[in-house]
Formats: sequence, structure tokens, C-alpha cells
Amino acid sequence: MLGVADALKIVLENVQPLAPIEAAISYESLGLVLAEDVASDLDLPPFDKAMMDGFALRAADLVDGKAELTIVEEIPAGKTPTVEVKAGQASRIMTGAPVPRGIDAVVMIERCEVVGTRVRTNEPRVRAGLNILHRGKEMRTGEVVLHVGARLRPQELGLLAAVGRTRVQLQPRPSVAIVSTGDEIVDASVMPSAAQIRNSNGPMLAAQVARAGAIPRFLGIARDDVNHLRALIAEGLQADMLILSGGVSAGKLDLVPGVLSELGVKALFHKVEMKPGKPILFGVAPPAHAQRLSPGGARETTVFGLAGNPVGSMVGFELFVRPGIRKLMTLEPGPCWIRARLTKDHAYRTDRPTYHPARLTLTDTGFTVKPTVWFGSPDLRGVLSANAFVLLPEGDHNHRAGDTMMVLRVEDE
Repeated sequence: MLGVADALKIVLENVQPLAPIEAAISYESLGLVLAEDVASDLDLPPFDKAMMDGFALRAADLVDGKAELTIVEEIPAGKTPTVEVKAGQASRIMTGAPVPRGIDAVVMIERCEVVGTRVRTNEPRVRAGLNILHRGKEMRTGEVVLHVGARLRPQELGLLAAVGRTRVQLQPRPSVAIVSTGDEIVDASVMPSAAQIRNSNGPMLAAQVARAGAIPRFLGIARDDVNHLRALIAEGLQADMLILSGGVSAGKLDLVPGVLSELGVKALFHKVEMKPGKPILFGVAPPAHAQRLSPGGARETTVFGLAGNPVGSMVGFELFVRPGIRKLMTLEPGPCWIRARLTKDHAYRTDRPTYHPARLTLTDTGFTVKPTVWFGSPDLRGVLSANAFVLLPEGDHNHRAGDTMMVLRVEDE
């Protein structure tokens, strides 16, 4: 049986980034990756600009920072100066306004006193260039200011607007179809019978997909019927990625592997040495079977069959699906591993490497981790106080407080 590291390697080797698309820039682009270099279409600032409210003047007119000068103009932001400042003169100026000809410094208003039509200054640190941002200091026309591979944060979105780019080439968000399986699964709105459980995996996986940056689409609950399962899987193969939860183990009604194979999905691994989530399946549907076209032409659909128990499904997603989504978007795939010290003793016995829900905390001396109270893969409530999974090696262990452990960090809260 494959270990987690080998299984993840297979996933990342078989997931190829999506073709770039041209898209309008808005807050909805947050987190996407730029697929082209972007150059400035102008000098910024486009003029010598005042960095403070105050008075624009000639530094040579001040002696030990002091002078009394005649005010010749007031320049608010957005107005072009009309008067050249000469010796013994100053212009009142606002932050962001162009500085007038003839001046080489701006003294802040707090170091000035206005007396009628004159201003007295007291700025012993005055020098040429004080509180002035010169034209082109930030960027020059034609200079590349954002490069291929830049992830769009609020500051990148602001800079794109500053250089006049409203549309750019981006790596798109993948479309991810989600299917829950099993006759025992009912919708959250239904009161389950004694033999049924509500569908928690569907909403949970959709939220994990969205948190990873992709676009989730829940297709429904597939019954333990080959025809019904086949129809939903066929629909899901039109997405960039398909996630199924349940039906991937070795029971009589675990129909997912057979239906995937029938629809042309090639399984690259099935079962991984881990707990929870061991039954996980990963495969690809070749372009001939994918039943869709992407902007770059026909392409494979990646397929994950996750364990039916909710925590097994959650762990499988964080270890394998999230890295797959991030590679589709050309982001660093992860997963994010951190070394952290146990806050208390923890004894356990396990036959496989176990991903135990835990609370990860950053302290003045580094990360600490505390395993939560948890009753196994069906216990989703036991994950509520967790923001990570601590890796417990297989065997019989009694870890002590202060021992360093490997911790799988999930997205920030």
C-alpha cells in the first residue's frame, strides 16, 4: 500500500495547470495567479508630488529652518499650479498635489504659521527634496511592475488599476464537481430514519473546495445503483475535477471504482497507508472521456474518491485534493507541514500513520500543538476546535509534553 508522500507525488505528477484565460479584474480575482507580465502605461507619480499638507518653497530661503515668505497660490490635489515660486515666496499645497516650478521642498503645515498673506516656517531639517515624491519614482512608462506567477492580493489589484489594466491573462479557478454516495445518505433538510445519516460531506467538501480557491458544484447524492451513480459521475467528469465521498472501499455496494473504470477513468492508486481516509482513490479521465473542452482544448479531469466517514474525507482532501486544486491554479501546492511542540503528554496505539485533529498555536517560542478529544473518523464534532492535524506515527507511543511533532496545517481561520 502506498504511503502518503508517494501518493501525493502521483497526484502532483498527473495534475496539469489549467490554460490561462483573459478576465476582468475585480475583487473576485483575489487569490488568482497572473499569466502575463504587466507593464506600466505611465510614470508614477506622473508629476513631482507633495507628500504632506504644508507649504512648497525654496529650501535656500530658510536660515536655520526659519523664514517669512509671501503666499502666492493655494494648490489643492487635482489642480495644476499656475504660479512659479520665486525667492521669498511659497505656495500653500495639499497632499498629492503637483508641486509648482521654482520650489525644491515642502514644509509640513505643523511647522508653519500663517499670518495674513505670509507664512512663517520653523523646520531645521529642511533640505532639497523634503516631502516631495519625484515623477517616476514609483515606476516608469513601460517598466514591468507585475510578473507572470504573481498571486493577486489587494495590493496587486490596486496596482493593476493604477496602471490602467482592467483585463489580464489569469489562471482561472477550477470547477470542482462533488457527489456524495450511499443509500443511507439523506439531505440535511430531512429527518433521518434509524438507518440513515444526513449528508455532512457534501457541504463540508464544497466549503473546502471554495477555501482552496476553486468553484464547487454539488451534483447530489448518488444512490447505491449503478445507473444513478453512472449518470452523476458522467456529469461530474465535465468539470476540471470530480470529488466523490463514500463507495470507494471493498464492500458489496462500494460501486464507485467499477463505475469510474467503466467511464474511462484510470485509477492511479486506490488505498493509502493512513488513518483516517485509507480507502482514497485517485484517477484521471483522458480527454476522450472527459466530455468537455477547456480554453486550451480537451483536457483530463482529475478524480478523487474519498472515504465516506467525514473526518476521513476531510483529511483526504487536505492531503491530496487541495494540493491538486492549487496545482491547477499554478499555486504552490503544499500541503503545509509545521513542526510544533506538544503541550501535554499524549499516549496512543495505531496500526497506520494517523492524522489526529489538533489545535495549533503560535507562541513567542514557536508553534505548539494540542490534540483534541476525538472518537475516530465519524466524529466530525471532534474537529470543531481543531485547526490542524498532528501526525501520529504508527505503533505504540507515549509522547511527552515538549516533544516535537509534525503537524498538517489547514487554511487560516
